[in-house]
Amino acid sequence: MNNIALLLLRIIFCGAMIYGHGISKLTKLLDGNWTFSNPIGIGEVPTLFLAVFSEFFAPIFILIGYKTKFFSFFPAATMFVAAFIVHINDPFSRMEKAILFLAVFIALMLTGPGKYSFDKSIKKI
Repeated sequence: MNNIALLLLRIIFCGAMIYGHGISKLTKLLDGNWTFSNPIGIGEVPTLFLAVFSEFFAPIFILIGYKTKFFSFFPAATMFVAAFIVHINDPFSRMEKAILFLAVFIALMLTGPGKYSFDKSIKKI
């Protein structure tokens, strides 16, 4: 039952991250519109590239269960910044989604993908 729960977490949260956040940032990047917030002071363009990687590419790998513990770090770090830097002075309702994503990606970093994953399928070969 735990493996099904991990699969559901991966499908739902990675799907939501990709669809709700990653695609729009990837489109922005591909359109050449590189203006973006700079909450940690590394510049707009590097921040946008990191956000695209963390919210589009890393969740794809997590979704299929490939190197889940490693790739979960990136969206977790991004959601930490969103919750505790970008939205720190906002009402809780503005931080809530980032905190929920953060919790799930930390859980996946700790547990791994479960048996229904790419990593587990290649270990059988």
